[in-house]
Amino acid sequence: MARADDRLLLYGATFLRALANGLAGVLLGIYLAKLGFSPFAIGGVLSAGLAGAAVATFIVTFHGDRLGRRRTLLALGTLSAAGGVVVALAGDPVAVGAAAFLGMLSGMGKDRGAMLALESAIIPGTTDDAGRTRAYAWYSVLQDVGQAIGGLLAALPELLRVSGLAGETTSFRAVLLLYAVLTAASLPLYARLSARAEPPRREHRLRISPASRSVLWKISALFAIDGVGGGFIGSALFSYFFYLQFGVSEAVISVLFLFGKGMSAASHLAAAWLARRIGLVNTMVYTHIPSSLLLVAIPFAGGFWAAAVLYLLREGLAEMDVPTRQSYVMAMVRPEERTFASGATSLARMCAWAVAPVVAGASMQALALATPLYIAAALKISYDLLLYAAFSKVRPPEER
Repeated sequence: MARADDRLLLYGATFLRALANGLAGVLLGIYLAKLGFSPFAIGGVLSAGLAGAAVATFIVTFHGDRLGRRRTLLALGTLSAAGGVVVALAGDPVAVGAAAFLGMLSGMGKDRGAMLALESAIIPGTTDDAGRTRAYAWYSVLQDVGQAIGGLLAALPELLRVSGLAGETTSFRAVLLLYAVLTAASLPLYARLSARAEPPRREHRLRISPASRSVLWKISALFAIDGVGGGFIGSALFSYFFYLQFGVSEAVISVLFLFGKGMSAASHLAAAWLARRIGLVNTMVYTHIPSSLLLVAIPFAGGFWAAAVLYLLREGLAEMDVPTRQSYVMAMVRPEERTFASGATSLARMCAWAVAPVVAGASMQALALATPLYIAAALKISYDLLLYAAFSKVRPPEER
């Protein structure tokens, strides 16, 4: 079993990475628009980043334990930081897309990729069944707090311009370089993980039991549906929507995203409390459907402030399924299957995410700015209903 100290190291690393992701989630879409990229090109860059994350997750799923969890985390963190540097300095769409792919930089404003899959596989070994959902809840809280503060840092380009320290493009590039610095800062924490964070040697050989395989096939297919919906409303596209729909600056959007992440952070702890009373699957479904209905309402708001209130209410519900989902998947498989299970479910979500942004960008350009929000809501509600039908009676150990 991994040490509790390993969990604290992972908490610190994921917080730093969340700072970087929150920053990129607000700025990347606006920055690419400032460079003259069309909505279709912006969607293409975001899809390239998601495709890179999907490839990395595939490698982790099937080879992460054999390569070593700590070594793989260090390699992925290095690539992510390097990709951020190139995205900040390059101006050609092909170069930016290639760097986004290699650096797994998606602009989603959240992390659901290969590094999260490895961390999620380590965390259950640092606690028991009773404490598992709470451990994931705090893990998610730190991600949301980091993303909130990172979103607030997205106001820095405007501050640099107002103070006369940098021009428009330079101000964005300087702050995007901060993304790379924050990502690189997590590397020393990964280097300190103990040997107990690795799976036992006998577990390096991938063998998945028939029972686990059945659960993973079904739940991965469902997560793919939810992933497509999520890909239509990543932070970069949401930021771009507010920027064009209401004419607000990146500083205002960053403050809105700050409060949104604060709502999400509180909701994770509420999810752990609620799951103990009504169960993990019920918590996922009963909170997720109302959040999708709020998403549909945002484009009909009369102005920015009404839309902002609806957005904040949605954020208070939209991610209550995150720690409960992670806890449920890890509970339904054997300890030696956790890296594969975490990677497989993340891979299903990442592959689905990678398709959505380019389609979302095209639909914004060809149909209406709010089209991605409607598509996302429809897909997410479908996912919730199917999830409940398939798993409402399949309970984790602590609920039996």
